[in-house]
Amino acid sequence: MARIAALIVALFASASALAPTRRNFLGKVAGAVTGASVAAPALADTDYAGLPYLGGSSKIDINNANIRVYVKLPGMYPGAAGKIASNGPYKSVSDVYNIKGLKDAEKAAIKKYESRFITLEPAPMYVIDRMNNGLYR
Repeated sequence: MARIAALIVALFASASALAPTRRNFLGKVAGAVTGASVAAPALADTDYAGLPYLGGSSKIDINNANIRVYVKLPGMYPGAAGKIASNGPYKSVSDVYNIKGLKDAEKAAIKKYESRFITLEPAPMYVIDRMNNGLYR
């Protein structure tokens, strides 16, 4: 803030000597304040560490990945994928075998790809979209 105040004082001194009108002076002050606020660093958390496991790598996070990720795995979509996405969260990959109503063929498909599954902490921003992420044909 002290830096901005010093900048405004400096602009006031130079603007009063150079700017013939009040409008020019106010324009320079507003530009200086805007420039100073833009330079401030963003402190928001913008990166999710588990992003690669939502479908962009060979591993799939079964707690956060959308149902459509399983389309790439033959035999998983829609049956086993729907059951995995609609249940959980899971503490370990082996927890998926405890899903009620899981058929033998679905268990076999899960077993086939079990080495590709991981369990990360459920993230609210992704769990909410596990069944429907708004992508339509």
